[in-house]
Amino acid sequence: MLMVEIRKAIHVNEAICRVMSSAITGPKTYVAIEDSLSYYLGEDLLADHDVPAFDRSPYDGFAIRAEDTLDAGKGYPIRLEVIGEIGAGSVHEGEVQANQAVRIMTGAQIPNGCNAVIMLEHVEMLEHDWKTFIQIDRRLTTGENITRTGEDTRQGETLVKKGTYINPGVMALLATCGYKQVPVIQKPKVGIISTGSELLAVDAALEPGKIRDSNSYMLLGQIERAGGIPLLLGQFKDDFTLCYNQVVDALDKVDILLTTGGVSVGDYDYIPAILDKLKARVLFNKVRMRPGSVTTVAEIKGKLLFGLSGNPSSCYVGFELFTRPVIRTYLQSNYPFMRRVVVQLGAAFTRPNPFDRFVRGKLQYENGQTIAMPVGLDKPNIVTSLAEADILIMLPGGAEVYEKEMEVTAILLEDQTGTTMDSFISKQVIH
Repeated sequence: MLMVEIRKAIHVNEAICRVMSSAITGPKTYVAIEDSLSYYLGEDLLADHDVPAFDRSPYDGFAIRAEDTLDAGKGYPIRLEVIGEIGAGSVHEGEVQANQAVRIMTGAQIPNGCNAVIMLEHVEMLEHDWKTFIQIDRRLTTGENITRTGEDTRQGETLVKKGTYINPGVMALLATCGYKQVPVIQKPKVGIISTGSELLAVDAALEPGKIRDSNSYMLLGQIERAGGIPLLLGQFKDDFTLCYNQVVDALDKVDILLTTGGVSVGDYDYIPAILDKLKARVLFNKVRMRPGSVTTVAEIKGKLLFGLSGNPSSCYVGFELFTRPVIRTYLQSNYPFMRRVVVQLGAAFTRPNPFDRFVRGKLQYENGQTIAMPVGLDKPNIVTSLAEADILIMLPGGAEVYEKEMEVTAILLEDQTGTTMDSFISKQVIH
């Protein structure tokens, strides 16, 4: 029988600070631009040329000289001879003279001599003596309907900073600036070991007293959403030596290691003893939060091991609060923490709790108000509530009651924008 460990619970903010003091950053590598989505940029993205690189037309129409339209007006049209046509990617040879126009397509380069574009729908086409003319009854100004060189950005300008999440828009900028190989931060390998003799494989038939292992696959999804590469490393057996060797072997393969279950004080909860034998520096082993109070985090030779609860909701919350920002820090994200919003509470919580609570919830919009509506049963072993959750509703410990329509803070689980640790902690309403 293992010795029962005495634990001292610390506040959530203190636990976050301890974890982040041991978080490390990953190395830069390169991936093909077509594979760069969801990586984090490994260096500032610089414009290698002015964008656009030349004056161009934003519309289909005619490139003209604005001074030729000085006498144009309603009832007083002027005529310009059409001397050519320019498609996107083509260039007009020569210089456009007085009272001439060139048919131009969207994106095409403005021909020499022209300083304005009139849209196709604002002209009348005429044919006379085997020549084509346009008739204009409005005055144009110099530069009208022209996208100027460098209007979007100038050569050498920083377009996107290092540590930015690469979305489709960033991919467009990468392509514009010729980044065939994209500098990114290498994604961390995050190992998952599940514990518990009651666990069955996901495709196994149910047996009395057994449950299927849902935590491993939940964590797999959470790791990928956070930006890591998940590795399923099997399940602990009820043998200390085998479990110890499994952790040692796993630490050689991964950058971050997660275990789920085995962090309580039962006879077969081996994580505390394994950490002791590894001479790990335990950052904390209990947090003043519900669910997930028995979350344990330790540092072993520069790598972090997260001992997450075996209860699905506890495991989920512990990962989002502590593991996710460590993964984002490894990716050198500028904003590794989740954003939050102030919302109205959609249901009352009348039972006081000395610990801070993180309730699975869903954002709803009613009568111009943003409502945080709890989903499912508020118990740590409940799985179904996680399927609908897109927020964690934060309820500070110690309050007697939380009434419906009170203002509370909600963490946005699906948002990729993120925020800084200082903002995350300072904006928290928890103690």
